[in-house]
Amino acid sequence: MPYTAAHKQRSRERILASALALFTRQGFEQVSINDIMADAGMTRGAFYAHFSSKGDLYAEAVLTATVKNNDVPATEPAAADSLQLAGLIAGYLSQAHVKNDRGGCPLAFLATDIATRDDRVRAAYTRVYKGFSNKIRGQLLLPGEGPDDDPALAFLALLIGGVAVARAINDEALSERVLAACRQRAMAMLTTGE
Repeated sequence: MPYTAAHKQRSRERILASALALFTRQGFEQVSINDIMADAGMTRGAFYAHFSSKGDLYAEAVLTATVKNNDVPATEPAAADSLQLAGLIAGYLSQAHVKNDRGGCPLAFLATDIATRDDRVRAAYTRVYKGFSNKIRGQLLLPGEGPDDDPALAFLALLIGGVAVARAINDEALSERVLAACRQRAMAMLTTGE
């Protein structure tokens, strides 16, 4: 009896979740298809029913996880926008996010790893970065002062860089100081536009 479409979708989602967790912990090179499938509780043979290659899975994991974990819902009132972004700042620039070993934001967790990947993976990362910055731009309400001044790009780079650095250093007190400094700067951008 063939599997249902719902079963196939659940299997695909398990593979994506396992891939993201392993990639964010170990990077692309250190994770095999066998590792991913074992973590998902499936056999290697099932992998090829869903993905053509590990690179294909990597690109899709970046797209899927970022949309799922970091979607900033659009709202109408400016006060709600500020509150949403303040919540995003607090949650994103937190030790809970930095220590998430089951799939934190790929924009921060995989930035340096993705820089060495093929164009398909880098295109997925770029697409997610652009989409996330567009959502922030719509809520940030900070005008740029010229064609090269884009507060949303700077705001998002501050969030991503803060998490990436906080994850990379092995001094937890310094890691928290980095996050606190980034939270303070991001809140200043949100409230004063500076």
